[in-house]
Amino acid sequence: MFKEFIFPLYKYFTPFNVFSYLTFRGAYAALTTLLVCFLFGSRIIEALTRLKIGQSVRSDGPATHLVKAGTPTMGGIFIIGSVVVSMLLWGDFGNKMVWLVIASFTAFGIIGFADDFLKIKFHNPDGLPAWGKLAGQFVVALGVMLFLYFYRDGDGATALYIPFFKNPVVDLGPLWIPFGVLLIMGESNAVNFSDGLDGLLAGLLILVFIALAILTYISGRTDYASYLGIPYINGAGELTVVCLAIVGALIGFLWFNAHPAEVFMGDVGSLSLGGVVAVISLIIKKEILVLIIGGVFVLEIASVIIQVISFKLRKKRVFLMSPLHHHFELSGWAETQVVTRFWILGGLFAIIALSTLKIQ
Repeated sequence: MFKEFIFPLYKYFTPFNVFSYLTFRGAYAALTTLLVCFLFGSRIIEALTRLKIGQSVRSDGPATHLVKAGTPTMGGIFIIGSVVVSMLLWGDFGNKMVWLVIASFTAFGIIGFADDFLKIKFHNPDGLPAWGKLAGQFVVALGVMLFLYFYRDGDGATALYIPFFKNPVVDLGPLWIPFGVLLIMGESNAVNFSDGLDGLLAGLLILVFIALAILTYISGRTDYASYLGIPYINGAGELTVVCLAIVGALIGFLWFNAHPAEVFMGDVGSLSLGGVVAVISLIIKKEILVLIIGGVFVLEIASVIIQVISFKLRKKRVFLMSPLHHHFELSGWAETQVVTRFWILGGLFAIIALSTLKIQ
């Protein structure tokens, strides 16, 4: 809104030109979401408590988590809400990629909301049946990929870039659509699996979106993109504002989600945020690099896959419990130790991913 209605007035009042700067709008988008979460977070938690929207704890989970039963969940609602409000104020209404990201963010949030609602309403720890959740994710992911494929800018939109290689290794052509669908669904579920300890997912995602904010900014500038030898993506710079808005929202949410958590994110938050990570990576041609940025998520979902396959084939478990963070919990690490050490690991993955920009 500010860019559309206030920035044009810079002809009469020069300081209004500041609204054209991505860094300015990104910083204030983050501040806006942070303040919205701070101001309304407690009220939303009270409302969730009053409506008895509490977390159900699986009986086969760690015994130490039983005390968390009844803690308000679906806190992802105020992450999504604050980001939407912030983008209405600081976003560029004329950028189609911003609308695509916000639309996919909301759509995945609706799927997560339905899953959380069924868990609470019918006291079913599984929520939506697996096929229903996957079907919803597939429809949203396919819609995103069809949009990106048919409304892409330039001929390199379907090219696949791999870290350490300056030029694309292959042009996937129409196969980029199913590839992207799998990436979006996989990332969404990987992030969802990582939401199991107080503050764990919020802290990891803060690191991921800071890295994405840097990548979207440099990908949207011809000078930086040319210097680093990465593809220039027209309009990608505006996604920096989205990324920083999400960072602000996650920091605000972490205030209430830090151990001992007053509220949990729920699938409404984890599925939507995971989906957005993948969508942004597809837009800026960092489909493979995002697997390094979110390396902890890859490890988490890999531990689940390994555990399931091992048990089905060998009737033996590789980990004490999956996802991976529960394995370390049962190994004797305190919950705060697991969270802090996973944050450190997430930071290392983000640094490694960004360093690849100059090693190619």
